[in-house]
Amino acid sequence: MISSAAQQLRASYAFVERNTNLIKRYWSWEVVWLSYSIANSLSVSYIGLGLERIGGLQVDGRRLVLYLVVGTLVWHYLSMIFYWLTDIIGLERWEGTIEYTLMAPIRRLTHMAGQTIFAVVYSLLFTGVILAVSVMLFEIDLASANLAGAALVMLSGSLSFIGVGIVGSTLPLLFPERGSQMTHVIIAALLLVSGVYYPVEVLPGILQRLAIVSPATYVLRGVRAALLDGASLPTLWPEIWPALLMGLVAIPAGLHAFGLAERYAKRAGKLARSG
Repeated sequence: MISSAAQQLRASYAFVERNTNLIKRYWSWEVVWLSYSIANSLSVSYIGLGLERIGGLQVDGRRLVLYLVVGTLVWHYLSMIFYWLTDIIGLERWEGTIEYTLMAPIRRLTHMAGQTIFAVVYSLLFTGVILAVSVMLFEIDLASANLAGAALVMLSGSLSFIGVGIVGSTLPLLFPERGSQMTHVIIAALLLVSGVYYPVEVLPGILQRLAIVSPATYVLRGVRAALLDGASLPTLWPEIWPALLMGLVAIPAGLHAFGLAERYAKRAGKLARSG
């Protein structure tokens, strides 16, 4: 029993190591992507200072900057988890290893565990770099922020996005030619209804109702409360438990959906396509 568990842990770590080696191989692309992400986050955040000058609007530019910084960072973290889980199918097809991975005698849970561990750790490190640059340029004071509470809220939301990412990864598996592009629809819909750059309350009623089922909605509200207002853990709990509950539902559902898609792809001979 113990040896079997240890074997599964080693197999999961193998996927972490494999993805780490992919990062090393394509390090120049990672530099480009990091530079783009920093520039994109800063350009959105500077809107807060810009509103003070546009039309002489009376707004608290510094708080608005922090509002936007938190939104861009949280969204970047969650979307990176999603894309690492969905894009790895296309990347493995590009590398020519997808058949070996999906035909290997390991549990799919073990496979996905390794993928998700890497996705969470990598996304945290990537987002941490963007946060450091944002704090330096905007001179953000986080002395009164509840950093531990914000981290807990983000980790609770990670579970939900892991489940959503596993579901999304079925698209590149089923549609080799355009499956990766189709995953953008999922992330775009979540971006629209979750209140990344604006309060959910400004949305039309139908979109506000859709925001209730988006885990990012709760993560964004919780992290903003922790960082902007220094909210305590009991205060953050109403935002944490829905994200956890969604994760507990989304991960098993995602694994089941991926299993169905995998069996179909094998029967239909889609694994051999270069995409």
